[in-house]
Amino acid sequence: MTFSALNYFLFLPLVFLAHHFSPAGFRWVVLLVASFLFYAALKVPHLLVVLLAVSAISYGFGLWLGNCKDEKGRLRILWGGIGSNLLILVLLKYLPFLSRVLNQLFTVVSPGASIPSAKVIVSIGVSYYVFQAISYLVDIYLETAEPERHYGYFILYLGFFPKLLQGPIERATDLLPQLHRHYSFSYENVRSGLLIFTWGLFKKVVIADRLAPLVNLAYDNVHAYSGGAFLLATYLFALQIYFDFSGYTDMALGSARLFNINLTENFNSPYFARSTAEFWRRWHISFSRWILDYIFKPLQISLRNWREYGMAVALLLTFLISGLWHGANWQFVVWGGLHGLYLSASVFYKPWQKKIHSALNLKKNPILGYWQMFVTFHLVCFAWIFFRASSIADAAYVVKSIFSGTGFIRSLQAYLDALLADRLEIYLLVFALIMVGIRHASAQVFAARLESLPFWIRWPAYYSLAMMVIVLGVYGSKSKFIYFNF
Repeated sequence: MTFSALNYFLFLPLVFLAHHFSPAGFRWVVLLVASFLFYAALKVPHLLVVLLAVSAISYGFGLWLGNCKDEKGRLRILWGGIGSNLLILVLLKYLPFLSRVLNQLFTVVSPGASIPSAKVIVSIGVSYYVFQAISYLVDIYLETAEPERHYGYFILYLGFFPKLLQGPIERATDLLPQLHRHYSFSYENVRSGLLIFTWGLFKKVVIADRLAPLVNLAYDNVHAYSGGAFLLATYLFALQIYFDFSGYTDMALGSARLFNINLTENFNSPYFARSTAEFWRRWHISFSRWILDYIFKPLQISLRNWREYGMAVALLLTFLISGLWHGANWQFVVWGGLHGLYLSASVFYKPWQKKIHSALNLKKNPILGYWQMFVTFHLVCFAWIFFRASSIADAAYVVKSIFSGTGFIRSLQAYLDALLADRLEIYLLVFALIMVGIRHASAQVFAARLESLPFWIRWPAYYSLAMMVIVLGVYGSKSKFIYFNF
């Protein structure tokens, strides 16, 4: 079941009504059962087993960690819990990739030797709640969170259905208190929740899913095009993945808001960032904070004697891990490595930055900000090539074609001719660009602004948004979320 599927439009109001009319002490059970049903609707039975295993392991290690007073013992318990969770993630998600890598090494070292290739196993949602479980254990170890004593609430914390499949990655100190809090009906939360959900649905099915075939046209058949086509297709993919993922997050936030639960805002106009560091403070925010707190900071502390070199290495390693988290193939490793290189380079460039700006008298020049946005956006887009390409070879071909300049205009013209065959697609593309131009405000900001308008403007806007979703949306098998793969 996905947020854009018809059965979810029936599922969500039924869960809301069951939750609303249930006795206070039974409401958590309604949400837990709904979460199991939501996950089971994917028709992949082992995923429920994995969720139960991760929750049981993390719950047990959390209690053990909270009761242990010996510092060395606590550290062993922490690593036991982290290792157990990572082992599940590796076995489920990374075994095929590891078997391929080992076979490639065997081919070089000992031709003819090989190991059996592991089959790809569906792992939708697992990366998100495994990371959430790890942060829970680390926070207990650092004594910034208390162990959850109620097992039912703990499973709900990991498996709460609005954020189960694609996040946000919630901290225990943010979500668990909300799950325990007394529920009372709030018209404002229901209204804003439905508006945020509809806004996210609009971004997904009207914009992202209309952009998808335009991107696929070039990236699914790279040898049919060259430079100009790939440049435009890469820009379109940057928009597609933003509207796809932020649309999902808005629908998750809207769904949770119906139950008076506020999830983490995950996007804040990322393509208006003036540096790659700022981009990661605006893009997939819950994940960025997670890798900052639980990967980068420990690495930085361990490498602090290397000074700026230690920080650069810590950044590079952090984003290589980030790439692997997104997917078990070399394209994602390169994508993460590129962002790591961008951030590592900024460590050495930053001391010179102010001097250069001062020497050129650019400090108060508004052009500087636009130039920084332009450069940052193109650095991000360059990395997106590896994220979107089907293979390293395809990505290399795309990069070579863009920078070679061969047949640039002719290829762009051929690509545009193919796009113009469907005028509706182009109209929606232009509309998407307009949306970016108005800073694609967060769903919560959008909802607050709309709700502040007079009713004679507000309600026509509600109906117009709903009608565009119904009439212009893409549904069915074509409406797939990009981040379901991670």
